[in-house]
Amino acid sequence: MHFLVLSVICSVLVSVLLKLAPRQGIDIPQAVTWNYLAATVLSLLLFNPSLQSLQSAHTPWLALFALPVALPGIFLVLARAVREAGIVRSDVAQRLSLLLSLAAAFLLFGEQANGWKLGGLGLGLLAIIGVSVRSGDRKAAAGQGWGWLLGVWAGFALIDILLKQVAAAGTPSTAALLVSFGIAFVLMLGWQLQRHLSGGSQLTSTNLVYGLLLGLLNFGNILFYVRAHQALPDSPATIFASMNIGVVCLGALVGVLVFGEKTSMWNRVGLALAVVAIGLIARGTL
Repeated sequence: MHFLVLSVICSVLVSVLLKLAPRQGIDIPQAVTWNYLAATVLSLLLFNPSLQSLQSAHTPWLALFALPVALPGIFLVLARAVREAGIVRSDVAQRLSLLLSLAAAFLLFGEQANGWKLGGLGLGLLAIIGVSVRSGDRKAAAGQGWGWLLGVWAGFALIDILLKQVAAAGTPSTAALLVSFGIAFVLMLGWQLQRHLSGGSQLTSTNLVYGLLLGLLNFGNILFYVRAHQALPDSPATIFASMNIGVVCLGALVGVLVFGEKTSMWNRVGLALAVVAIGLIARGTL
């Protein structure tokens, strides 16, 4: 169970770093770029996946080329959501992206619906509404925050759908992640060099160090989640629910207690509904 706890902590710490980045003068695109350098190297060293599977005629190249664009894209959206809407609401939106993933599983991958999953889907939609509401004295910020939360919700669902397509084609997830991280780093590095040469944003060692730390935590989230499934192979639903509920709850505690984020009554109702929705969906997978 300690793997699961470590995965939850790494996930929330990623949001914390994104929250602190503007205060530390960190250039988010640069940090995200170096994040993928760290993720690529760690994937190669710790997963050491075979790339022979990519030579198959069934290799889903469209998904594999879409992931390196979607992954850094959603990272940038998450960073803006954390800045505009806070850690509490951003983490909930990220975890409730499973609602769109679940809907896609029904429509695209032939997964069977049941009462538990449909109940979780309905409650999750209500949770999204509750979490998106802000108090009346911050209506202007609410409009911006809602848009970025929607981007987080849809973006993480898109990544999950692309990963499902990769898995359905029989491509090992570790090989797919290594390739996606590597291509994402190359694409992002090209962008940063263009920004540097045009005078838009100079490359600095501070951004490099911050980005490598971000990558370490981002990869740690993935690694410990995989290890948790390996340690408890007969309890995938338990791992799934505990991970998502853990991130929602710990993210809420950190956002409120450490950063003083304000939550309305509707936000708190949304948080509670999110926890119940995740539990119902996990129950439906048993």
